[in-house]
Amino acid sequence: MKKQIKVPKFENEDQEREFWSKINLSEYINASDLEPASFPNLKSTSKPVSIRIPEHILRRVKEKANALDIPYQSLIKIYLADRVREDASEKYKAKYRQ
Repeated sequence: MKKQIKVPKFENEDQEREFWSKINLSEYINASDLEPASFPNLKSTSKPVSIRIPEHILRRVKEKANALDIPYQSLIKIYLADRVREDASEKYKAKYRQ
């Protein structure tokens, strides 16, 4: 592993922005030291979509949502987010196992 280079101090934000836009980040930060970030105060951006879902699946989702006392659309979003996260995690693991 290469030795990490120390990040310089900046006089202003423009100078820092210029610096980070031109360097190879891997020389300054070790990827294994990174942790997932959470930004709970950011407003989520959502976009409406139309999809066709078989009636029997939609019925089961609505039943489960009712049991959890949440809107069925919210449950669908939860299911989708979980699967996307799972797929991303599998790709990450496969990429860095080698």
